[in-house]
Amino acid sequence: MSISTNLQQVSQALAGFAQEAGRNPKDIVLLAVSKTFGADAVIAAAQAGQRAFGENYVQEAVDKIAAVRQAAPGLALEWHFIGPLQSNKTKPVAEHFDWVHAVDREKIAQRLSDQRPSNLPPLNICLQVNVSGEASKSGVAPADLPALAQAVVALPNLRLRGLMAIPEPAATLAAQREPFAQLRKLQEQLRAEGIETDTLSMGMSADMQAAILEGASIVRIGTAIFGKREYAN
Repeated sequence: MSISTNLQQVSQALAGFAQEAGRNPKDIVLLAVSKTFGADAVIAAAQAGQRAFGENYVQEAVDKIAAVRQAAPGLALEWHFIGPLQSNKTKPVAEHFDWVHAVDREKIAQRLSDQRPSNLPPLNICLQVNVSGEASKSGVAPADLPALAQAVVALPNLRLRGLMAIPEPAATLAAQREPFAQLRKLQEQLRAEGIETDTLSMGMSADMQAAILEGASIVRIGTAIFGKREYAN
């Protein structure tokens, strides 16, 4: 099936889940995760109306952004960096992206702020929270979230937008909803402390319904739009 058809189906599913949750589908951003797919796939999705794209690998993304701009200079796209970010890779992300979803340390936030070009608007930031408590998972511990949020709010070239999580896969809808509900509660706690945010980046192809029911404002969908990924060895 074509990317255009896939996008239509994903958008219809998103709208259905939003309706079930009593929400307006327009309040939920569909982020097309284009990692490992080329500029042609991004352009095909953009021609079908998609505007927000998510990338995980810095060099691949920077090359792709340049290729898309060269091939289709009229497209106004929004680029989100959603992968783990090492401190030696912050500069190209600060220079080329509109959003960063996986900030989990003050050092990374500080570098992104320092390296954000002055001619660009503040970089939109989501803090990644380790809601599952797994040692192998990236993300700030829930107990350390308020301090990190305060630090990011104070940085001049960043705009704290919200929280992001990648929970462990779960078999049932109820089990999928639990970590997303936890993330929503953490956002409410930040608001109670005077830190206003408007974004919950949560949910992928397998748990989009659970995420939307718990208040996701950005869902990150890749395979259902672009097809199966093939990773080079």
